[in-house]
Amino acid sequence: MKAYRAALLRFDNDHNPLYESDGLLVVGPDANGRRVVRAAGSHSALVDRFPGVAVEDLRGRLIAPGFVDMHVHYPQTDVIGAPAAGLLPWLENYTFPHESRFHDEDHAREVAGFFFDELQRHGVTTALTFATSHPQSVDAAFKEAQARGLRFITGKVLQDRHSPDGVRDDTEQSLIDTETLIQRWHGVDRLGYAITPRFAPTSTPAQLRGAGELAAKYADVWIQSHVAENLDEVKWAAELFPNARSYLGVYGDFGLLRERAVYAHCIHLDADDRALMRETGAAAAVSPTSNLFLGSGFFDYAAADAAGMRYGLASDVGGGTSFSPFHTMLAAYYVGREGQSKTGLSLTPGQLWWQHTAGAAQALGLAGVVGNLQPGNEADFVVLNPQATPLLARKTAQANSLDELLFALIVLGDDRVVERAVVAGPIGS
Repeated sequence: MKAYRAALLRFDNDHNPLYESDGLLVVGPDANGRRVVRAAGSHSALVDRFPGVAVEDLRGRLIAPGFVDMHVHYPQTDVIGAPAAGLLPWLENYTFPHESRFHDEDHAREVAGFFFDELQRHGVTTALTFATSHPQSVDAAFKEAQARGLRFITGKVLQDRHSPDGVRDDTEQSLIDTETLIQRWHGVDRLGYAITPRFAPTSTPAQLRGAGELAAKYADVWIQSHVAENLDEVKWAAELFPNARSYLGVYGDFGLLRERAVYAHCIHLDADDRALMRETGAAAAVSPTSNLFLGSGFFDYAAADAAGMRYGLASDVGGGTSFSPFHTMLAAYYVGREGQSKTGLSLTPGQLWWQHTAGAAQALGLAGVVGNLQPGNEADFVVLNPQATPLLARKTAQANSLDELLFALIVLGDDRVVERAVVAGPIGS
């Protein structure tokens, strides 16, 4: 068992931030051998309860939950920052050529290793990630994540049409490969599998039907895809699936909307779509830097909240422009404020931070597991330095409230703020 003394941030059950300026985080094994949070609160209230436990003094630092990234493409690590006229040409000119190289597991593992190093450098300790259509890309990512003790979810991309040679897969073999990978990896250590149609237009009805059958057979795996990212894509989906009520409805028709189903973007939805998300328990992965970069549109927070939809934040690298949760939270603030195409609102710093930690975990079906620092949560956390840069130090020194402190970090923070990212490691370690 070990304890850490620092300022401490966590969240209550109503999504409100809880803050201790002089806090204590106590970490140790639970009855099942998981490394979990044993206690969290003020130093004065807890220190006498744990006599003899070594305490690392980190005063001047902020301990917060490790960030949770709900949607990111590890094979697009080298695509970040590529210029394009929009989503579809960006896929054609950059994404697909890069992804075609992931048939080589050595290449995939090298990229995965760099990707995970970047996540940890930016304080991300849990991620739901796309691989490519190659099973080797999945094996490579899981091996690298397992070696690091991460809670990590990925899956082989399904795309059997409207895709170039090198990334297009075979319908029947793609489903066989998916089931083999589920049986090989799902539930091993802290790893989870996600059934992963790229997006409805690049899968035949037969492939989507097979994906839905696998989702029914393996009810505790995840599902991930994209929906309603831009208007051209929405129009294309309507042409390909004329009998579906909507683009989102395509996934529902094939049994791909349920708890642990995560759909990136969810920008161009209507009220019936949002109600369907709520009723099925599916969640939106809000990807603001990607949506701004590709000109896709603005996620409607007010409409999502009114409908009771689940959502959380995501980097969406490589369409997204940064691995940094601080950059993602700031972009989400911009998106929330936009009021020409939807209702504008100002997301509070606590709400933004919740969306990238406990809220994202809840949307993934991992509430009480990761994303928070309440007792029983797995001990994934970050140590942040509010004085990491001269401007940030000047600004945070003037903070008179938690909102001012958190917002200064959101606006001015980047990877330099993250001094350490600590992961719980594999069960029993």
